[in-house]
Amino acid sequence: MVDDGQNYSVFNSRMLVDTVGNITDEALKATKIKDVIGVLVGRIFNWSQRKSLFPLHLGIKCCALEMAAAGASRFDAERFAVFFRSSPRQCDVLLVNGPITKKFADPIVRLWEQMPEPKWCIAMGECAISGGPYFQSYNVLEGVDTVIPVDVYIPGCPPRPEALIDGFDKLRQKIIRIGTLPEDNMPEASKPIIIGDD
Repeated sequence: MVDDGQNYSVFNSRMLVDTVGNITDEALKATKIKDVIGVLVGRIFNWSQRKSLFPLHLGIKCCALEMAAAGASRFDAERFAVFFRSSPRQCDVLLVNGPITKKFADPIVRLWEQMPEPKWCIAMGECAISGGPYFQSYNVLEGVDTVIPVDVYIPGCPPRPEALIDGFDKLRQKIIRIGTLPEDNMPEASKPIIIGDD
């Protein structure tokens, strides 16, 4: 009998789970079922990710009124499975809708870093895209893409709620195309999408 330092006479649920997990893991690897399960779970995760987008409820300036109108009863973004959340830890879309000053750049980056992977960013309005009327101002950044990566651009001053809903649809199409990979594994073909650019 080999003494490996384990006391098998005492029931340890953690040890049992580890042992059963190792045995089933080896069996799944040997039969290639683990690869099939991985592909199926990946597809289900991709489907659920694109069918329920949770943008951060963050209003910076006048585009926030159009964001609120998109979520209100007339345009009802919830019927397209867009649910605004107030905590960055529950969101997967950062919707930037106003000018980003140099003082506000650090909080935006902090919100971005608090969001779990996979995450996306939508720049809504001219202020978030290029600085808008504050272009080349002493304290306004020339677009949010100078501090965080942007996936979808929605031009307009301010863009209509229909354009915002169309932006979420374009983001869904991008998620279908590239999948829900973390930011460091993104393919080179994942260029930003510009609404209205046909």
